[in-house]
Amino acid sequence: MTEDAIIIGGGFAGLSAAMQLARARRRVTILDTGLPRNRFSAHSHGFLAQDGRPGADILADARRQLAAYETVTFRDAPAERLEGERDAFSVVTGDGGQIDARRVLLSTGFEDQLPDIPGLPERWGKTVLHCPYCHGYEVGGGPVGVLARTSEAARFAAVVADWGDVTLFTNAVPEPDEKDLAVLEARNVKLRPGRVTAVTDGPGGMLAVETGPGIPTLVKALFVSPEARVRSDIPRDRDLELKATPIGNILQTDDTGQTSLPGLYAAGDIALGPANIALASANGVKTAVFLHHSLIWPSH
Repeated sequence: MTEDAIIIGGGFAGLSAAMQLARARRRVTILDTGLPRNRFSAHSHGFLAQDGRPGADILADARRQLAAYETVTFRDAPAERLEGERDAFSVVTGDGGQIDARRVLLSTGFEDQLPDIPGLPERWGKTVLHCPYCHGYEVGGGPVGVLARTSEAARFAAVVADWGDVTLFTNAVPEPDEKDLAVLEARNVKLRPGRVTAVTDGPGGMLAVETGPGIPTLVKALFVSPEARVRSDIPRDRDLELKATPIGNILQTDDTGQTSLPGLYAAGDIALGPANIALASANGVKTAVFLHHSLIWPSH
């Protein structure tokens, strides 16, 4: 049986999209591997009415609610390939299956690629963080660090200064220009030149950021914007148009969420760039509504 839509990725964008289509009584299959981007964080913050809950618990509630709709099917399997075209797509799954659908929504999210610095991976989502809006309040003020990866780090550090006393580790990235330096000075951001060689545990639960010989800089948390890579080979295999952003390439979509391949939509981080749970969920809702309309009106 041909589905109305296959949703590849069961995170916040994908499940929000599925809810809209399920309530329109459309047949939907959700493919998911159970590895959301925020799995490294113990709790989610800043999502209205869910502040402080584990992200995994919110997703589990969403799956339970969606399971009550008889037109929704969950498959715990990855999407290996996307074949066909609008109104006649086929998704080949990692468990050897094949599902046919009129439309496909890609919502796999990102996989974060941290700078190659010892000590970062094991602290990711705990004291090495990416989003001050998600985790900055819980740091509780005091000394915090920002690790530069691109020239955008100066702007990021100026924002993070609302959550603590910031040291910007330039990490061999070109130092800020005069205009940015003036903003950083006004925001009381200190610069620490040199390449960061390691992040280790310091006294009293602090992080020790090492920048070569000398005394490490102690901070309560270190913010970094990792390179984000789309967690799917489908964009490459189907030669989708991409859009460059400071965090990496995202999928080029039109105002309806449709990619450069007609009938294939994208929602969440991979269509938005820097985002959080609330933005990803809202984008999933919006894109699903336009996808639904396209099933009715051939010109959409």
